[in-house]
Amino acid sequence: MNTGLNSSASFSFILPTRIEYGIGSHRRIPDFLQEAGVRRILIITDPGVAKLSWFTQLKARLTQRDCEVEVFSGVEPNPKDRNVEEAAEVARKVKADCLLAVGGGSPIDCAKVVSILAVYGGKPRDYEDHSRIGPHPLPLIAVPTTAGTGSEVTFGAVITDTKSRFKFTVKSPLLAPKIALLDPELTLSMPPSLTASTGMDALTHAIEAYTSRASEPLADACALYAAELLLSYLPRVVQQGTDIEARSAVLLGSLLAGIAFSHSDVGAVHCIAEALGGMYDLPHGVCNAVCLPYVMEYCLESNILRYARLGQAMGVYSTPPTGVSIPKSSPTAPDTRGIRETQESVRRRAQATVHLVKDLARQVGLPDFRSFAVPESDFPLIAEKAAANGSNKDNVPILTQEDYLRILKRLQGGG
Repeated sequence: MNTGLNSSASFSFILPTRIEYGIGSHRRIPDFLQEAGVRRILIITDPGVAKLSWFTQLKARLTQRDCEVEVFSGVEPNPKDRNVEEAAEVARKVKADCLLAVGGGSPIDCAKVVSILAVYGGKPRDYEDHSRIGPHPLPLIAVPTTAGTGSEVTFGAVITDTKSRFKFTVKSPLLAPKIALLDPELTLSMPPSLTASTGMDALTHAIEAYTSRASEPLADACALYAAELLLSYLPRVVQQGTDIEARSAVLLGSLLAGIAFSHSDVGAVHCIAEALGGMYDLPHGVCNAVCLPYVMEYCLESNILRYARLGQAMGVYSTPPTGVSIPKSSPTAPDTRGIRETQESVRRRAQATVHLVKDLARQVGLPDFRSFAVPESDFPLIAEKAAANGSNKDNVPILTQEDYLRILKRLQGGG
């Protein structure tokens, strides 16, 4: 199948983060810090993680290595500018020479911007202009405890401006963690609802990275494998949270999706989700998950080849008129290698991909948009903010405020 690859396109691929992945690998955190020669560590986390027994044990092991350890556990969901400022003040006060971010995307994103403020001062939003980011932010080690954001390997951080209720992005390769340490064991305690929403968040990253106007070949490869892993293992891990094999696969899928979108971009799903998160403080992963199939459906005709190829990676080998796809694990799935597909069969495969994502969202028990209780009178403002989002330019197609308004109305209708 023609995947729409422009063979003459140029690209750049940077991965400044050392990745350490494996079951039980969090026990090696003191070793990595000792190798780096750091002695004054500020751990940035959230109140929930700070109460866990393994976190207490981690602090004790660091202290036994003659490290001075301070903990900032005040990170809120959808990290706020005030969280960044407070944590940066603590970092300066204790003269931290390293930041250790432990948690989901919120503590990791917060820590990225703290790494700048602690050294160069100012306000978080000053650094929307990436040219103002100095060359030597505090080194950061990221330890994700959820499988969804991929923030441990991305160059950006999304922070909420509490005055304007607007999410802004600080982005530079200088923000990338020096080490990302991924241990599937740390995700075992995630409840099913969080597992589902973060897993669908990761799938959103993979799909939007692959269908982005800014896509590139190496990011494409990561995105396609991430989508395959997440589709295969997310339902299983939502049903059985102690399944370490499934946890490992979903965490790997999240990592790969993070690499993909940090070298490509996200799109209209994130444009809506970030507007919702900024205005109503709704969980980012849930917003992405709820919006994803509706945005895919709206944009499909402008990006047929990419959606069809994505479906192939996710196991869509047949697209019968009923819209029911045959996953590749099915014994009835035909071998289509070497078969030249018609334009209609490609379209049907793309349409089946959207149905597959809708079915997955229902299967893992995600809420619908109406549960957010967003006033319809706010739709024009949400649409305005979505259209103004920096990632809108990389969506295929670029959407107008009117497009976003139509999508919001479809979401509200729940069809």
